[in-house]
Amino acid sequence: MALGCCRLCRAVLRPWRPRAPPASSQRGLGGAAPRGVAQTPPTFGFLFDIDGVLVRGRYVIPAAQEAFRKLVDSNGQLRVPVVFVTNAGNCFRQAKAQELSDALGLEVSPEQVILSHSPLRLFRQFHEKCMLVCGQGPVEENARNVGFQNVVTIQDVRKAFPLLDMVDQSRRPKELPPPTTDFPTIEGVILFGEPVRWETNLQLIIDVLLSNGSLRADVADVPYPHIPVLACNMDLLWMAEAKMPRFGHGIFLVCLENIYKKVTGKELKYEALIGKPSIVTYQYAEYLIQQQVERRGWPSPICRLYAVGDNPMSDIYGANLYDSYLKAACQARAQADMKGSVVMTDSQSEDRLELRKDWNVSLESCKSILVCTGVYNHHEDMPADPHESVLGTVFHGHRDFCFDPSLVQASCVVRDVNEAVELVFEKENWSQE
Repeated sequence: MALGCCRLCRAVLRPWRPRAPPASSQRGLGGAAPRGVAQTPPTFGFLFDIDGVLVRGRYVIPAAQEAFRKLVDSNGQLRVPVVFVTNAGNCFRQAKAQELSDALGLEVSPEQVILSHSPLRLFRQFHEKCMLVCGQGPVEENARNVGFQNVVTIQDVRKAFPLLDMVDQSRRPKELPPPTTDFPTIEGVILFGEPVRWETNLQLIIDVLLSNGSLRADVADVPYPHIPVLACNMDLLWMAEAKMPRFGHGIFLVCLENIYKKVTGKELKYEALIGKPSIVTYQYAEYLIQQQVERRGWPSPICRLYAVGDNPMSDIYGANLYDSYLKAACQARAQADMKGSVVMTDSQSEDRLELRKDWNVSLESCKSILVCTGVYNHHEDMPADPHESVLGTVFHGHRDFCFDPSLVQASCVVRDVNEAVELVFEKENWSQE
């Protein structure tokens, strides 16, 4: 089973309904803290998706700028911890942080940004292996930045074995090239995101899997299981400037999986599925939230996260899945305390548990908030109550994640990210000024 495919997704979640604060302390959405009363340290934080929530392609969504005016103090410092969690992966974290800084009018550090591939730094068992990387943008540099030391690209394969890329007749070699003798054996594949030439990438990845990574050898029997495949970003669709959603990396994975099965009669297996909605991505986000708390010197632990997204099948599904995981982890810890023993709540990977070694685990929940500025069809009727559910009829999640309707059911549905921030402030009884 791929990392991130947790059977906790069968847990049934009820819609979250925030409790109204006591009448003596209730503040309106625009209310400020009483004079002379200092703002208490935050006990909650935000996980913001980017595309469809804060920006649409090259354009910032105006509600995002309004929201962040509420989230920063007079010195331009964030009043609560914030991490930006995106399934994009075709850039550097520094570049994405700079884009967000320009769009939102505040300084965003790379340590606040999680790209789809960021948690790959935890997979140290592959860092010294020869890995084929697929995607667009600086995929080779991104692989090295998260710890991979021996990387080859699709273009390297195509250059060494030009006869393998035969779909585009204009790119076929006119003369038979000499045989390649020094190309390394590929020991694994990393799929960073959708590539540009799908036919070339699909063909060469299938070749690598069928040859057990040794493209110089004659293929006699198809190896199974095949060499490890790690995939980042499972989004079927994403939202840019176009009025309709665009193909995401999830579509490319569907193509690859079906081609492999059609050719071999067997299922393509993933060593790991990374990016939303996988649990490891949310664990990594929790880790970065805690780092912010320590850097700012906030004394209170973060107990609640609010994940704001536009895609029910990744943002909402992932937040709800992690909320289920947290509840199961809390229950397991309580049982362990009663028995006077230590219980591992997730045995799939020691690397994943390592994230939690250096701090006291205090996180209790991760609530999902769906906005209507991206993938979710905002032309449909908005629920009169933001805590009413919106359910999709077609599951756009990855093949390896089981479908439970409760997991695409947002805790709250609001028009935009500004309304999401206001709603959380109201629930937390938190001053907007």
